[in-house]
Amino acid sequence: MSEAAPPATVSAAPVAPASPAVAARLAAEVAGTFILVFGVIGTALFAAGFDGGTAGLNVGFLGVALALGLSVLVSAYAFGPVSGGHFNPAVTIGLAIAGRFAWKDVAGYIVAQIVGGIIASSLLVAIAAGGPDGFLANAQKGGFASTGWGELSPGGFGLVSSLVVEIIATAVFVWVILGVTSSRAADGFAPLAIGLTLTLIALVAIPISNGSFNPARSIATAIYGGPTALAQLWLSIVAPIVGAAIAGITFKPLFDKVRRAS
Repeated sequence: MSEAAPPATVSAAPVAPASPAVAARLAAEVAGTFILVFGVIGTALFAAGFDGGTAGLNVGFLGVALALGLSVLVSAYAFGPVSGGHFNPAVTIGLAIAGRFAWKDVAGYIVAQIVGGIIASSLLVAIAAGGPDGFLANAQKGGFASTGWGELSPGGFGLVSSLVVEIIATAVFVWVILGVTSSRAADGFAPLAIGLTLTLIALVAIPISNGSFNPARSIATAIYGGPTALAQLWLSIVAPIVGAAIAGITFKPLFDKVRRAS
């Protein structure tokens, strides 16, 4: 007697992965922005001018620019699959203008990003409070790594220079984001390209405006940076949003045209 044939099986149809819940997406934006601000501002406060540069122990502008790029790179790989990895109100607005992000979710993302940044800067204040005598007071007197012009510009640049560099740098940044996340882009490389772009534009902008491109980052430092930082905060909110809007409006007509079939 022959053995009975095993019952036939039917392969299940591929199931699309479930979209992350809103709470998870907002938590990812809080976490990613926290890492960004903690990484770059921590580097600026504690390592950029360490011991006055004795024995070459300080990291300088290059170290701060690398910290910015690395913090976004690791956050994008870790949390990008959950929230899209914005970590920046200007990016969120630019993506919405470009039609890549729902306007109904913009407010929640921006609030989450600001919260993540403030948590990070508050913890940096707590760490700085345990430093050598006068460390925290001197950091706050210097603006607490805030962005702006005049006395907040490492190179002493004026308002117009700081405004222009922030607009241009943010527009370039959002153009790159839109490009590397398009359907034509190679899979898996977007965080790397985005992080390296941030490093590049930071190397240009840090001597001029102290390099913001991110209202959440600037709000996080301005609240501890004293009256001048708060008075100049508008620039670090307005300029990145203008730059992101320019990129969001122009990306499709400039770079995303499709050849019509003849």
